[in-house]
Amino acid sequence: MARVYQDVIIAGFGGQGVMFVGNLLAQAGMEYGLEVSFIPVYGAEMRGGTANCTVVLDSEPIGSPLVREPMSVIVLNEPSLVKFQPRLRADGVQVVNTSLIDASLVDAGRRSVCIPANDVAHRQGNVKLTNMVALGAWLKATDVLPLAVVQEALQRVVSPHYAGLVPVNARALEAGYRFFDAA
Repeated sequence: MARVYQDVIIAGFGGQGVMFVGNLLAQAGMEYGLEVSFIPVYGAEMRGGTANCTVVLDSEPIGSPLVREPMSVIVLNEPSLVKFQPRLRADGVQVVNTSLIDASLVDAGRRSVCIPANDVAHRQGNVKLTNMVALGAWLKATDVLPLAVVQEALQRVVSPHYAGLVPVNARALEAGYRFFDAA
């Protein structure tokens, strides 16, 4: 079997669900049989401040969870694009939320998946689903995990008290995953 490896930095404002996406991705990776690491980083403030996390998924033991030049990034706001786009590997992929980031700021020399994630989330019924839409687009772009595995992992990441949100989040993941199929 060929080695499976992917690392990603997920970044945005506190309150955009950056850590939730990282936690979900790590859980799904474990359930898929991969080695995982998850490192959260918070700015000075939580909600409204900057937040990012790094997730590494590997079919082999992870030598170091630290990632200087990520293979991929998911950026939900402009400050995150400014900070992480220059660090992206030359052959990497970035998912860019063009609802909050002017597309002219996206480096044309990079493989970029530009998706109006807030707009897609709003069409799903709640702008708070932006993180799930962006993650769905990343899953499609990287093909590191099946969509169904991540949707199933939602049941273990979402608190049982909020179990009714699992199907809503699963649909938002699929909307991001299938966004470019419909275009």
